Amino acid sequence: MSDLVNAGTAGGDGGKLVGVVLVSHSAAVAASVAELATGLAGGGTLAPVAAAGGDGDGGLGTSSELISAAAAAVDRGAGVAVLTDLGSAVLTVKALLAEGDELPPDTRLVDAPFVEGAVAAVVTASAGADLAAVEAAAAEAYTYRKA
Repeated sequence: MSDLVNAGTAGGDGGKLVGVVLVSHSAAVAASVAELATGLAGGGTLAPVAAAGGDGDGGLGTSSELISAAAAAVDRGAGVAVLTDLGSAVLTVKALLAEGDELPPDTRLVDAPFVEGAVAAVVTASAGADLAAVEAAAAEAYTYRKA
C-alpha cells in the first residue's frame, strides 16, 4: 500500500524539498517508519514522505506500481530519496531505476539502515538540504552506535 504521510509543502521561501519514499515488504512497517520519521522531524516544514509497502494486494512483498506512485507523489523537483528494508525491495527499486522512465528524475536508491536512515533522511530533507546531503545523512546512520 502506498500512503502519502506528509504533503511536504515548502516553507515561506518557496524552495523545493527532497521527497522520501520508504519501501518495505510490509505496508504496516512502511507506514509506521514513515510516521516515526515525520514525528521525529518536529514541527515546521516537513519534507514529503510516502510509504510504499506490501505487494499491492495486502500481502507481504514489494510492488513496482506502489513504489512508482509513491515516488511521483513526493516529487517536488528536488529529487527523491528511496530507502528500502530488504533485498528484493532493493532489486525492485534498481529495476525501476534501470527502466529510466518509471521514477521521477533525480530519484536515488539510498544505502542506509531502514529506520535510522529514514529518520535522518526526513529530518535532513525537512531542513531544506539537497538530495546529496539527504543521502549522506541517511547513509551516516550506519555509524550510529547503541552501546
